[in-house]
Amino acid sequence: MISGINKIDQGKTRLLLAAAALALLAGCQGSDFSLFNKTPPAEDGEPARAVKLIEHDVEAPDVFQVTEAGLWDGRPSLGGVWVAHPDVIEPERVIIRNTTNGKFVIGALFRRERENPGPRLQVSSDAAATLGVLAGQPVRLNVTALRREQVAEEPAAPPPSEAQVPPASSIEEKPLDPVKSAEKAIEKAEAKAAPAAPAPAPKPAKPSKSKLEKPFIQIGIFSVRTNAEAAAKNLNGAGVKTDVIEGNSKGKAFWRVVAGPAKSASDRTELLKKIKARGFADAYAVTN
Repeated sequence: MISGINKIDQGKTRLLLAAAALALLAGCQGSDFSLFNKTPPAEDGEPARAVKLIEHDVEAPDVFQVTEAGLWDGRPSLGGVWVAHPDVIEPERVIIRNTTNGKFVIGALFRRERENPGPRLQVSSDAAATLGVLAGQPVRLNVTALRREQVAEEPAAPPPSEAQVPPASSIEEKPLDPVKSAEKAIEKAEAKAAPAAPAPAPKPAKPSKSKLEKPFIQIGIFSVRTNAEAAAKNLNGAGVKTDVIEGNSKGKAFWRVVAGPAKSASDRTELLKKIKARGFADAYAVTN
């Protein structure tokens, strides 16, 4: 008998504990910050938007920079695009510019162990082919070190909700003036009798927006505006439409050079191939 009573008491206790848990859960869900809410709301009641960090190339002349004559001796070389100089301490990633024709390419910088008579800058065969340097003919080159820097890219703002859309302004009603109405009717009749003016030429349709997530190609990021404009001019000469976009990071101005937008994935592939053929081996697809 006592055992039966204990079972009844245990059943009541379980029911009371279950009711208390449901009440606690309802209180948590009704509060501003739920136990199951992983993203706390911002002060204005909207969830905070994530900030994406993107790496860009930034010129670092304080690390290494020279402008002097460079030479390709005419012999084929291994290692791809590179340049060598006796003042180099450690290998660097650099941008090499031919100041005579505006062409440039990104490659490696090594220390030149042995100096021969003539220019101190030694250029590889691949770099010479891209820069338009002929064998045995010194050309004035600019070599500047590059560094990777992270730049915050703010996501696009969400469209305003219906609650945020301001109400339409009220329409002011005015009584109709019969005299003015008659004058307008006469003007319309005279306009019909007059010879019709030639129709304006149709404006070209705006290009349709790309459906790609990353329709643009970023050529590079420069700390000197003239260098960015030279890169854009180089690509414009090959029929690639570019834009120079100014930005700022940690108080320092920089200029991005982008091409596009591409309408399809195949167009983007062809655009990237054409850009890399002009010496921009580090170009890649971006959102904007």
